[in-house]
Amino acid sequence: MISCLLSTAHRLGYVLRGSWLLRGLRSDRLFRKNGFRFGAQDMDGLTNTFRVINGMVTDGIIRSYAVAGAVAALNYIEVASTEDLDILVSIDDFQEAPSGVATLEPLFSYLRIRGYGEFKKEGVVVEGWPVQFLPVASDLDAEGLSQAVQIEVEVGEGSAPIKISTLTPEHIVATALRIGRPKDRERILRFIEAKAVDLKVLRDVLNRHNLRVEWSKFCYRMDLPDFDESDEQE
Repeated sequence: MISCLLSTAHRLGYVLRGSWLLRGLRSDRLFRKNGFRFGAQDMDGLTNTFRVINGMVTDGIIRSYAVAGAVAALNYIEVASTEDLDILVSIDDFQEAPSGVATLEPLFSYLRIRGYGEFKKEGVVVEGWPVQFLPVASDLDAEGLSQAVQIEVEVGEGSAPIKISTLTPEHIVATALRIGRPKDRERILRFIEAKAVDLKVLRDVLNRHNLRVEWSKFCYRMDLPDFDESDEQE
C-alpha cells in the first residue's frame, strides 16, 4: 500500500541519515536557492551554465531541454554533491550524419564558437560545469522531456531569476530505477524518505514504461512494501 510504503521509508530514513549514503554532503558549506544546494562558487557557475543552455533554445540550436540526473534531483531532495550536469534533449533537434546516425556536432560547434571546447567527464565544460547532452533514447525519456516542469532559480538581489526546465520527481525516480546503479537506488530511497515523489503518479509512469517488475525487485531488495492490489485498482 502506498501509505505503508511512505511510513516504511520514513522509518528507514533514520537509518539513512547515519549511513554512508550521506558521505560527501558538505551541509555547512551549502546553501539553498529555490531547491538547489551548492557552494556559492558552484552556484554562480551553474547559473551561468543555465544561461548558456537557455541561449541555445533562444538561438534555435535545441527546441527544448530538461535538466536530469543529480542536479534535477537537487531541486527536490538533498543528495551528495555533484560536479556535472545532465541535459536531456530531443534527438529530432540534430542532423543525421551520412551513416544515418544523428550527430550532436551542431550543438558542439555552437559551444566551441563561444569558447566552450574543453571536454571533461564525458561532458563539454560550460562555465566550469561538465555538461553531458543526452539525446532521448526511450519512450520514458521522451515523456520526461515533454512533461518537464519550469522552475525559477534565484540569482541574487536585483537580478531576474533564471527559468529552467527540469524532470518531474516521478520521471527522475523512474529513470533511476531503469538505470539501476547503487547511486540511483540511493536516489530513489531519498525521494521516498523525503516524500518528494507522488507514488500514485509514479506507479502510473512505471506501468506505462514496463518498469513495474523492476520496481517490485527494488522494493524486495530494499525491504520496502510494494504497491498492493488496491493501489493498482485506483
